[in-house]
Amino acid sequence: MNTKLTLTIDQSIIEKAKKYANGKGRSLSSIIENYLKVITKEEVVSDIELTPIVKSLKGSFKAPKNLNYKKELSKRLSEKYL
Repeated sequence: MNTKLTLTIDQSIIEKAKKYANGKGRSLSSIIENYLKVITKEEVVSDIELTPIVKSLKGSFKAPKNLNYKKELSKRLSEKYL
């Protein structure tokens, strides 16, 4: 059953969101509904058992606090492909 919901959102964001939804061929309501489904879904505990090798490696790498993952990834991919 669908129920109407009233939200207060900045007008410029609504306009951008409507353009985005239109570009995707979807309604803004469906995009918001799917977003709410994602953020409210209950976490499913995985029954995957780790292999002994994976268990031994788990937690063995400690990244520095100031590591910029995206910058480092970009740098490594540039070195590899350029």
